[in-house]
Amino acid sequence: MVVLNKIYTKTGDAGQTALGNGDRVAKHALRVNAYGTVDETNATVGMARLHATGEMDSHLAMIQNDLFDLGADLCRPDMEKDGEAGYPVLRMSDTQVARLESQIDAMTAKVAPLRSFVLPGGSALAAHLHLCRTVSRRAERLTVELAGAEAVNPAAAKYLNRLSDWFFQASRIANDDGRADVLWIPGANR
Repeated sequence: MVVLNKIYTKTGDAGQTALGNGDRVAKHALRVNAYGTVDETNATVGMARLHATGEMDSHLAMIQNDLFDLGADLCRPDMEKDGEAGYPVLRMSDTQVARLESQIDAMTAKVAPLRSFVLPGGSALAAHLHLCRTVSRRAERLTVELAGAEAVNPAAAKYLNRLSDWFFQASRIANDDGRADVLWIPGANR
């Protein structure tokens, strides 16, 4: 259980932070940028939830929890040393990826195929979901960059890749199952 009885520690005043394994690194380290952007994604999901109800809100709540799992996974390097931690280390799983895929498939079945690119907008919920999509794509890019330099759980990168697709399809659902999508008209303002 997490107990936070003191919010500031002053240990980061010199520009370093602790990873999940206790190592101290610069606050601008690639790993910190990756999980920090996952946290930013989670904040955008919180904003989207202000406009969501029912099943959409339930799915977004699950995603928010997954994003904390993902942050916990990314903040702990040295996967090969997980057994030495003395407690179960939280890692993303392929079942979380599969859940997103199943939900994407269900949403895809409800919307007509696209004949143009979609501009971010339409309903308030759709606009927020597009913001979630773009921030999650940035988190994915940083995680993929991190994976090129250090070991990263493959399920973490897969999850982020599916997540942006989930947000895209969810934005279409939020736009009256795609009927209220704002479509790009190439060269419309020349």
